[in-house]
Amino acid sequence: MVSSTFPTQSHPTTRSSDGVPSPVPHARPGTVPPRRMPASSTADNSMSEFCEQVDPQLLLGLREKTFREDRLHSGGAAGEMRRVQESWLAAAEKRALLWMAARTPQSIGPDHLTALGLAAQLGAGACYALAPFNRIWLLGGVVCLALNWLGDSLDGTLARVRQRLRPRYGFYVDHMVDSFGALALMGGLALSGYMHPWIAIGLLVGFLMLSIQSYLATHTLGEFRLSFWKFGPTELRILLAVGSLALLWKPRVHLPWAREFGVFTGEYRLFDVGGAIGLAGMGLMIFFFTAQNTIRLYREERIAR
Repeated sequence: MVSSTFPTQSHPTTRSSDGVPSPVPHARPGTVPPRRMPASSTADNSMSEFCEQVDPQLLLGLREKTFREDRLHSGGAAGEMRRVQESWLAAAEKRALLWMAARTPQSIGPDHLTALGLAAQLGAGACYALAPFNRIWLLGGVVCLALNWLGDSLDGTLARVRQRLRPRYGFYVDHMVDSFGALALMGGLALSGYMHPWIAIGLLVGFLMLSIQSYLATHTLGEFRLSFWKFGPTELRILLAVGSLALLWKPRVHLPWAREFGVFTGEYRLFDVGGAIGLAGMGLMIFFFTAQNTIRLYREERIAR
Protein backbone atom coordinates (compact mmCIF):
# COMPACT_ATOMS: atom_id res chain seq x y z
CA MET A 1 0.00 0.00 0.00
CA VAL A 2 1.05 3.55 -0.52
CA SER A 3 1.78 5.97 2.28
CA SER A 4 -0.10 9.15 3.05
CA THR A 5 1.01 12.73 2.49
CA PHE A 6 1.18 16.00 4.39
CA PRO A 7 -1.51 18.61 3.63
CA THR A 8 -0.36 21.59 1.64
CA GLN A 9 -0.52 25.08 3.12
CA SER A 10 0.02 28.22 1.06
CA HIS A 11 1.39 31.60 2.17
CA PRO A 12 1.19 35.03 0.56
CA THR A 13 4.33 36.61 -0.87
CA THR A 14 5.65 40.12 -1.46
CA ARG A 15 8.37 41.36 -3.77
CA SER A 16 11.60 42.98 -2.68
CA SER A 17 13.33 45.82 -4.46
CA ASP A 18 15.17 43.41 -6.74
CA GLY A 19 11.94 41.71 -7.79
CA VAL A 20 12.58 38.42 -5.94
CA PRO A 21 9.50 37.01 -4.14
CA SER A 22 9.89 36.69 -0.39
CA PRO A 23 7.52 34.86 1.96
CA VAL A 24 5.45 36.81 4.44
CA PRO A 25 3.74 35.06 7.35
CA HIS A 26 0.12 35.64 8.17
CA ALA A 27 -0.05 38.72 10.44
CA ARG A 28 -2.57 38.88 13.24
CA PRO A 29 -4.59 42.08 13.75
CA GLY A 30 -2.89 44.50 16.13
CA THR A 31 0.55 42.87 15.81
CA VAL A 32 3.70 44.24 14.22
CA PRO A 33 4.91 42.27 11.20
CA PRO A 34 8.21 40.47 11.84
CA ARG A 35 11.37 42.21 10.72
CA ARG A 36 12.69 40.91 7.43
CA MET A 37 16.04 39.18 7.49
CA PRO A 38 18.81 41.09 5.68
CA ALA A 39 20.44 39.31 2.76
CA SER A 40 23.85 39.26 4.44
CA SER A 41 22.59 37.28 7.44
CA THR A 42 20.55 34.76 5.45
CA ALA A 43 23.55 33.91 3.34
CA ASP A 44 25.21 32.38 6.36
CA ASN A 45 22.19 30.37 7.45
CA SER A 46 20.73 27.24 5.95
CA MET A 47 17.38 27.40 4.22
CA SER A 48 15.72 25.47 7.03
CA GLU A 49 17.01 27.88 9.68
CA PHE A 50 15.82 30.88 7.64
CA CYS A 51 12.36 29.39 7.25
CA GLU A 52 12.11 28.76 10.97
CA GLN A 53 13.13 32.33 11.80
CA VAL A 54 10.53 33.82 9.44
CA ASP A 55 7.68 31.31 9.79
CA PRO A 56 7.97 27.71 11.07
CA GLN A 57 5.24 26.64 8.65
CA LEU A 58 7.48 27.47 5.70
CA LEU A 59 9.82 24.64 6.66
CA LEU A 60 6.95 22.20 6.31
CA GLY A 61 6.09 23.61 2.90
CA LEU A 62 9.72 23.45 1.77
CA ARG A 63 10.04 19.83 2.85
CA GLU A 64 6.75 18.96 1.17
CA LYS A 65 7.95 20.47 -2.11
CA THR A 66 11.18 18.48 -1.86
CA PHE A 67 9.20 15.27 -1.31
CA ARG A 68 7.13 15.89 -4.44
CA GLU A 69 10.21 16.65 -6.55
CA ASP A 70 12.01 13.54 -5.29
CA ARG A 71 9.03 11.37 -6.14
CA LEU A 72 8.73 12.85 -9.64
CA HIS A 73 12.46 12.39 -10.34
CA SER A 74 12.31 8.77 -9.16
CA GLY A 75 9.29 7.97 -11.31
CA GLY A 76 6.73 8.04 -8.52
CA ALA A 77 3.55 10.01 -8.32
CA ALA A 78 3.58 13.46 -6.79
CA GLY A 79 2.12 13.32 -3.31
CA GLU A 80 3.52 9.89 -2.38
CA MET A 81 5.94 9.48 0.48
CA ARG A 82 9.41 8.19 -0.38
CA ARG A 83 9.47 4.43 0.09
CA VAL A 84 12.76 3.03 1.40
CA GLN A 85 13.07 -0.63 0.42
CA GLU A 86 16.67 -1.86 0.56
CA SER A 87 16.26 -5.52 1.51
CA TRP A 88 18.28 -8.35 -0.02
CA LEU A 89 15.42 -9.52 -2.26
CA ALA A 90 13.87 -6.12 -3.02
CA ALA A 91 14.91 -5.94 -6.70
CA ALA A 92 13.87 -9.51 -7.56
CA GLU A 93 10.66 -9.17 -5.57
CA LYS A 94 9.72 -5.95 -7.36
CA ARG A 95 10.17 -7.58 -10.78
CA ALA A 96 8.06 -10.56 -9.74
CA LEU A 97 5.28 -8.37 -8.31
CA LEU A 98 5.14 -6.18 -11.43
CA TRP A 99 4.94 -9.32 -13.59
CA MET A 100 2.08 -10.71 -11.49
CA ALA A 101 0.25 -7.38 -11.29
CA ALA A 102 0.22 -7.07 -15.09
CA ARG A 103 -1.41 -10.50 -15.33
CA THR A 104 -3.88 -10.27 -12.44
CA PRO A 105 -7.52 -10.52 -13.63
CA GLN A 106 -9.50 -7.30 -13.47
CA SER A 107 -12.03 -8.99 -11.19
CA ILE A 108 -9.35 -9.13 -8.47
CA GLY A 109 -8.61 -5.81 -6.79
CA PRO A 110 -6.15 -4.59 -4.15
CA ASP A 111 -8.73 -4.99 -1.35
CA HIS A 112 -9.16 -8.67 -2.25
CA LEU A 113 -5.43 -9.20 -1.94
CA THR A 114 -5.31 -7.34 1.39
CA ALA A 115 -8.06 -9.64 2.69
CA LEU A 116 -6.13 -12.66 1.42
CA GLY A 117 -3.00 -11.52 3.24
CA LEU A 118 -4.88 -11.09 6.52
CA ALA A 119 -6.70 -14.43 6.22
CA ALA A 120 -3.43 -16.19 5.43
CA GLN A 121 -1.64 -14.70 8.43
CA LEU A 122 -4.54 -15.64 10.70
CA GLY A 123 -4.34 -19.12 9.17
CA ALA A 124 -0.61 -19.31 9.88
CA GLY A 125 -1.23 -18.50 13.53
CA ALA A 126 -3.92 -21.19 13.69
CA CYS A 127 -1.59 -23.75 12.08
CA TYR A 128 1.12 -23.09 14.65
CA ALA A 129 -1.43 -23.35 17.47
CA LEU A 130 -2.52 -26.77 16.10
CA ALA A 131 1.03 -28.02 15.53
CA PRO A 132 1.35 -29.66 19.02
CA PHE A 133 -1.41 -32.11 18.04
CA ASN A 134 0.09 -32.95 14.65
CA ARG A 135 3.32 -31.58 13.21
CA ILE A 136 1.86 -31.71 9.70
CA TRP A 137 0.21 -28.39 10.56
CA LEU A 138 3.67 -26.82 10.26
CA LEU A 139 3.43 -27.39 6.51
CA GLY A 140 0.10 -25.58 6.55
CA GLY A 141 1.84 -22.69 8.27
CA VAL A 142 4.42 -22.51 5.47
CA VAL A 143 1.67 -22.43 2.83
CA CYS A 144 -0.13 -19.65 4.74
CA LEU A 145 3.09 -17.62 4.94
CA ALA A 146 3.44 -17.85 1.15
CA LEU A 147 -0.16 -16.71 0.64
CA ASN A 148 0.39 -13.89 3.13
CA TRP A 149 3.36 -12.69 1.10
CA LEU A 150 1.26 -12.77 -2.07
CA GLY A 151 -1.63 -10.77 -0.63
CA ASP A 152 0.39 -8.34 1.49
CA SER A 153 2.99 -7.55 -1.19
CA LEU A 154 0.87 -7.54 -4.34
CA ASP A 155 -2.01 -5.34 -3.17
CA GLY A 156 -0.06 -2.07 -3.25
CA THR A 157 1.77 -2.98 -6.47
CA LEU A 158 -1.54 -3.75 -8.17
CA ALA A 159 -2.99 -0.39 -7.06
CA ARG A 160 0.03 1.49 -8.45
CA VAL A 161 0.07 -0.44 -11.75
CA ARG A 162 -3.64 0.24 -12.30
CA GLN A 163 -3.34 3.86 -11.10
CA ARG A 164 -6.03 3.29 -8.49
CA LEU A 165 -4.19 4.84 -5.57
CA ARG A 166 -5.87 5.69 -2.27
CA PRO A 167 -2.80 6.69 -0.20
CA ARG A 168 -4.43 7.45 3.17
CA TYR A 169 -6.87 4.56 3.01
CA GLY A 170 -4.17 2.15 1.88
CA PHE A 171 -1.64 3.23 4.46
CA TYR A 172 -4.11 2.96 7.34
CA VAL A 173 -5.80 -0.32 6.35
CA ASP A 174 -2.60 -2.09 5.33
CA HIS A 175 -0.82 -1.43 8.60
CA MET A 176 -3.78 -2.14 10.83
CA VAL A 177 -4.09 -5.46 8.99
CA ASP A 178 -0.39 -6.09 9.61
CA SER A 179 -0.88 -5.43 13.33
CA PHE A 180 -3.80 -7.84 13.66
CA GLY A 181 -1.93 -10.42 11.61
CA ALA A 182 1.21 -10.14 13.74
CA LEU A 183 -0.90 -10.59 16.88
CA ALA A 184 -2.43 -13.79 15.46
CA LEU A 185 0.92 -15.14 14.26
CA MET A 186 2.75 -14.54 17.54
CA GLY A 187 -0.23 -15.87 19.47
CA GLY A 188 -0.08 -19.08 17.48
CA LEU A 189 3.65 -19.43 18.10
CA ALA A 190 3.12 -18.86 21.82
CA LEU A 191 0.58 -21.73 21.87
CA SER A 192 2.61 -24.03 19.63
CA GLY A 193 4.99 -25.39 22.27
CA TYR A 194 7.87 -24.68 19.89
CA MET A 195 8.53 -21.21 21.30
CA HIS A 196 8.37 -19.92 24.85
CA PRO A 197 5.35 -17.60 25.24
CA TRP A 198 7.50 -14.80 26.66
CA ILE A 199 9.74 -14.83 23.61
CA ALA A 200 6.68 -14.69 21.34
CA ILE A 201 5.33 -11.74 23.33
CA GLY A 202 8.72 -10.03 23.12
CA LEU A 203 8.78 -10.46 19.34
CA LEU A 204 5.29 -8.99 19.09
CA VAL A 205 6.30 -5.97 21.19
CA GLY A 206 9.45 -5.52 19.10
CA PHE A 207 7.45 -5.65 15.88
CA LEU A 208 4.96 -3.07 17.15
CA MET A 209 7.73 -0.74 18.35
CA LEU A 210 9.50 -0.95 14.98
CA SER A 211 6.16 -0.25 13.31
CA ILE A 212 5.55 2.80 15.50
CA GLN A 213 9.04 4.07 14.72
CA SER A 214 8.40 3.62 11.00
CA TYR A 215 5.01 5.36 11.09
CA LEU A 216 6.38 8.33 13.02
CA ALA A 217 9.28 8.64 10.59
CA THR A 218 6.79 8.58 7.72
CA HIS A 219 4.87 11.49 9.22
CA THR A 220 7.81 13.60 10.32
CA LEU A 221 10.42 12.82 7.64
CA GLY A 222 8.30 11.71 4.70
CA GLU A 223 10.20 8.42 4.44
CA PHE A 224 8.37 5.13 4.75
CA ARG A 225 10.98 2.49 5.59
CA LEU A 226 10.03 -1.04 4.53
CA SER A 227 13.30 -2.69 5.48
CA PHE A 228 15.90 -2.43 8.23
CA TRP A 229 19.53 -3.42 7.62
CA LYS A 230 18.69 -5.41 4.47
CA PHE A 231 15.89 -7.30 6.22
CA GLY A 232 12.28 -6.78 5.25
CA PRO A 233 9.00 -8.68 5.66
CA THR A 234 9.85 -11.06 2.81
CA GLU A 235 13.17 -12.12 4.30
CA LEU A 236 11.52 -12.65 7.71
CA ARG A 237 8.80 -14.82 6.15
CA ILE A 238 11.45 -16.95 4.46
CA LEU A 239 13.37 -17.41 7.72
CA LEU A 240 10.18 -18.41 9.53
CA ALA A 241 9.20 -20.84 6.76
CA VAL A 242 12.65 -22.47 6.74
CA GLY A 243 12.55 -22.74 10.54
CA SER A 244 9.11 -24.34 10.37
CA LEU A 245 10.40 -26.99 7.97
CA ALA A 246 13.39 -27.60 10.24
CA LEU A 247 11.01 -28.24 13.16
CA LEU A 248 9.75 -31.35 11.36
CA TRP A 249 13.02 -33.16 11.94
CA LYS A 250 14.94 -31.22 14.61
CA PRO A 251 12.79 -29.13 16.99
CA ARG A 252 15.64 -28.73 19.49
CA VAL A 253 19.25 -27.66 19.06
CA HIS A 254 22.31 -28.34 21.17
CA LEU A 255 24.54 -25.46 22.25
CA PRO A 256 27.44 -27.00 24.20
CA TRP A 257 29.15 -23.62 24.56
CA ALA A 258 26.16 -22.31 26.53
CA ARG A 259 27.28 -24.28 29.59
CA GLU A 260 30.45 -22.23 29.76
CA PHE A 261 28.38 -19.10 30.41
CA GLY A 262 26.59 -20.62 33.39
CA VAL A 263 23.40 -21.52 31.49
CA PHE A 264 21.46 -24.47 32.92
CA THR A 265 21.54 -26.68 29.84
CA GLY A 266 23.00 -26.67 26.35
CA GLU A 267 19.76 -27.86 24.69
CA TYR A 268 17.11 -25.39 23.57
CA ARG A 269 14.07 -25.21 21.39
CA LEU A 270 14.99 -24.13 17.87
CA PHE A 271 12.46 -21.29 17.81
CA ASP A 272 13.60 -20.07 21.23
CA VAL A 273 17.12 -19.61 19.88
CA GLY A 274 15.86 -17.96 16.70
CA GLY A 275 13.45 -15.78 18.64
CA ALA A 276 16.16 -14.60 21.04
CA ILE A 277 18.37 -13.64 18.10
CA GLY A 278 15.42 -11.83 16.53
CA LEU A 279 14.73 -9.94 19.76
CA ALA A 280 18.34 -8.79 19.99
CA GLY A 281 18.29 -7.63 16.37
CA MET A 282 15.00 -5.76 16.81
CA GLY A 283 16.30 -4.03 19.91
CA LEU A 284 19.39 -2.80 18.07
CA MET A 285 17.28 -1.61 15.12
CA ILE A 286 14.89 0.30 17.36
CA PHE A 287 17.74 2.02 19.19
CA PHE A 288 19.72 2.84 16.03
CA PHE A 289 16.91 4.24 13.90
CA THR A 290 15.34 6.13 16.81
CA ALA A 291 18.67 7.83 17.52
CA GLN A 292 19.29 8.49 13.83
CA ASN A 293 15.89 10.09 13.23
CA THR A 294 16.06 12.09 16.47
CA ILE A 295 19.41 13.61 15.48
CA ARG A 296 18.15 14.35 11.98
CA LEU A 297 15.00 16.09 13.22
CA TYR A 298 16.97 18.04 15.83
CA ARG A 299 19.28 19.39 13.13
CA GLU A 300 16.42 20.26 10.81
CA GLU A 301 14.41 22.09 13.47
CA ARG A 302 16.98 24.04 15.40
CA ILE A 303 15.66 26.90 17.48
CA ALA A 304 17.02 30.24 16.36
CA ARG A 305 18.99 32.16 19.00
